[in-house]
Amino acid sequence: MDLTLVRNIGISAHIDSGKTTLSERILFYSGKIHKIQEVKGDGDGATMDHMDLEQERGITITSAATQVHWHRKEADGTDQDYTINLIDTPGHVDFTVEVERSLRVLDGAVLVLCSVGGVQSQSLTVDRQMKRYKVPRIAFVNKMDRTGADFFKVVKQVTDKLNVHAVPLTIPIGAGNTFEGVIDLVAMKALSYEGKKGETVVVKEISEDDIDEAKKHRATMLEALSLYDDDLMAALLEETEYPIEKLHALIRKVTLAHHITPVMCGSAFKDKGVQTLLDAVTRYLPSPLDREVTAIDNDATEAARKSGEIQESETKRIVLAPDPTKPTVAMAFKTVVEQFGQLTFTRIYQGVIRKGDTYTNTRTGKSTRIGRLVRMHADDRQDIEVGEAGDIIAVVGVDCATGDTFVSGDMNISLESIYAPEPVLKLKIEPKDRDGAAQLSKALERFRREDPTFHVMSDPETGETLIAGMGQLHLEIYTERIRREYKCETIIGEPRVAYKETPTKEVSFNYKHKKQTGGSGQYAHVVGRVFPLPEGSAVNYEFVNKITQGRIPSQFIPAIDYGFQRAIVKGPLAECEVVRVGAEITDGSYHDVDSNERAFETCGWLALREAILQASPCLLEPIMKLEVEVPEEYQGPVTGHISSKRGLITNTTARLGVAVIEGEVPLANMFDYANELRSMTQGKGGFSMEFAAYKQVPKNVQEEVVERRRKEKLEKEKNK
Repeated sequence: MDLTLVRNIGISAHIDSGKTTLSERILFYSGKIHKIQEVKGDGDGATMDHMDLEQERGITITSAATQVHWHRKEADGTDQDYTINLIDTPGHVDFTVEVERSLRVLDGAVLVLCSVGGVQSQSLTVDRQMKRYKVPRIAFVNKMDRTGADFFKVVKQVTDKLNVHAVPLTIPIGAGNTFEGVIDLVAMKALSYEGKKGETVVVKEISEDDIDEAKKHRATMLEALSLYDDDLMAALLEETEYPIEKLHALIRKVTLAHHITPVMCGSAFKDKGVQTLLDAVTRYLPSPLDREVTAIDNDATEAARKSGEIQESETKRIVLAPDPTKPTVAMAFKTVVEQFGQLTFTRIYQGVIRKGDTYTNTRTGKSTRIGRLVRMHADDRQDIEVGEAGDIIAVVGVDCATGDTFVSGDMNISLESIYAPEPVLKLKIEPKDRDGAAQLSKALERFRREDPTFHVMSDPETGETLIAGMGQLHLEIYTERIRREYKCETIIGEPRVAYKETPTKEVSFNYKHKKQTGGSGQYAHVVGRVFPLPEGSAVNYEFVNKITQGRIPSQFIPAIDYGFQRAIVKGPLAECEVVRVGAEITDGSYHDVDSNERAFETCGWLALREAILQASPCLLEPIMKLEVEVPEEYQGPVTGHISSKRGLITNTTARLGVAVIEGEVPLANMFDYANELRSMTQGKGGFSMEFAAYKQVPKNVQEEVVERRRKEKLEKEKNK
């Protein structure tokens, strides 16, 4: 593989911005498919939406990967053949982990924006994910054929809301019904897309009507780029021509350095602008050679921590090179459990993965032989013998988890795992009849392994099975998949908000645990303090050891820490997890005979439990970021309705008869919001919601929740 000609890109966006439609056009123009399927058409649904549920609902649920080849015409008339590994990701925030794990392993991305909606709530989330993994992106303003399309308004929103330097490389010719094509500001040519499906790109001179506008926007583009290049600055001052090839190279350089975000436009549904976007992807987005990837050297980190060279939270790193001759390093970024074994999507960062060879999983230390390698195209697969550095492939029949690192030889390094947000909603689930229990358990185990944001737990008091996820749609999709794929009907309980508890003030503790019952007893004594961690803290629990002069032997310290961790599993208010809590031990005592790890663990558990109770604990609830789009005449009632749900309106904008209301609302009050909004707006309103933060519950609401949980507990005990 010539890695300079490889691009690993993802397509991400807010719901209904046209990601899957764009992916379908990319497959068609690159010759991968020969017939375009629409997302909500009469046919079989889009190629990349291969699940029945995706085709029925017209939404993307799981990310799908494929590989296409794109021939780009160079200035000298030659064709350059690029290989693009493409991942189409979901837009709904409930499936955000699919976007997260895709961006973790990709080199570049296309951020799709709607020409009318602009930068919406999920666009902001996707932008944060791209920045977290330092992924350079091109913004593509889609749906330019829609009434009310405004390209320059969206460009301004990209700059203002995403805090990046948006630089248009193409501008539209017309908008809405009059949208005809685009003007390429780099080459200063007009492009139209002709033929039955826009497959022929016709390059023309810019018409007299558009030339002044094009010159104005090209000057703005060159001015923006000249900030990063002295030669271009000199050419502009001297009013001399700057070569196009040098301009392409400069745009690529500043895009990779995250100085600018190039913006393109088009309409995937109307087959306009997609080929120009593909040219830009191959021209300006990084190849595997352009990204510096580092991994944690576990052995060196351990040695440096022991010698005190680095702190506990720091690591020693090594740089990986996308070189097939070096030892293999690869990451399993997505797993799908199938009938004949697990399918593991893998990004190879260094070396090669060869069928029949053995590799080590550095998390488990186990060696695994690779029996079958495949290249994916949505749900179709093609067998291959070898995968090289820089490639994205899938391995069949390997037992591993999302985020595992595979290496060859005796290397002991690991790649940082994938960020998985905390679930915010819980449901009780049980099979309708007893025969379905085995199938349900098999389904839950499979989905738990595949999706790091889907949690399965059992209530220790009632023995009930609980599932937790990112929202109602997330859990609804899984219960529907259990019914279809495992032929198991289930009974679902009321959705429950995942409340948390936190101390609000600092409290000291001095706790002695003594148990003498003849023979060896138990003795432990700890002194310290409990303190609240600040809101937005990176950790939910912090343990600080300030024991000096061996007041408590060092072998008992981990037991105290473990005891503290046991105490924060269930808080004193409503038996919810305790978060944002710091525990520090400063003193204590022990007994030569009666002190042991068990005694100090119990002592830590009881000491912290009592201390949290005295630290005026309060309940925290998940607050959701809400974005509602309604016709202007319904703005008043909808705003009032949000306020009645303890919601806080943060912003309201109106355009072309549509009001966009943004706010923050407690999840507890949003369970039936879809139906409420529908009836309030005669079905004309739409909304999207994503998790924002955990915030303190008002006193009166806290009392209600605590009382309700107390009654539920009594009811369960009565029914036992």
